[in-house]
Amino acid sequence: MTAKILIVTGDAAESLEVLYPYQRLREEGYDVHIAAPARKKLQFVVHDFEPGFDTYTEKPGYTWPADLAFAEVDPGQYAALVIPGGRAPEYLRNDPELRKILKSFFDADKPVAQICHGPLLTAAIDGLRGRRVTAYPALEPDMQAAGADFQDAEAVVDGTLVSSRAWPDHSAWMREFLTVLRAKAPVT
Repeated sequence: MTAKILIVTGDAAESLEVLYPYQRLREEGYDVHIAAPARKKLQFVVHDFEPGFDTYTEKPGYTWPADLAFAEVDPGQYAALVIPGGRAPEYLRNDPELRKILKSFFDADKPVAQICHGPLLTAAIDGLRGRRVTAYPALEPDMQAAGADFQDAEAVVDGTLVSSRAWPDHSAWMREFLTVLRAKAPVT
């Protein structure tokens, strides 16, 4: 049976941070599902860096259907979890169904890949305390407040947790996550 991987996201997620791991993990042979607050077509965004701006800009991105709603997810059916960034984590961290899903993965020590603003979700369930992580650099104070040791690096591996700063670091992020996956949940 092919190992399943769950991506949790919502509207305003960064397009590349959802679709790159979705396609890369499928290419590797995993069965990948996208869960959101409801089954619907999600509207992603593109975050980019423009000259003269102090922060990233946001433009409309791709749309993509959610395979299932958070309430339909059985975490026991999944070998690993991917948490993209964008603005979605800002409101998703308040979803009680999603918090149950996240807690289940952390309690079972299953592989988790998080990127950019995604660690706001794991911070919301107290999943970062005592761990080494990276995130979008502006989140360094949030990561420290969550009890994490923030490191400004392309990818940081702490056991089964693999974190990355943002989409420019995708290659390092997926390379490290696939190393963890191949050890914990190989494709059969």
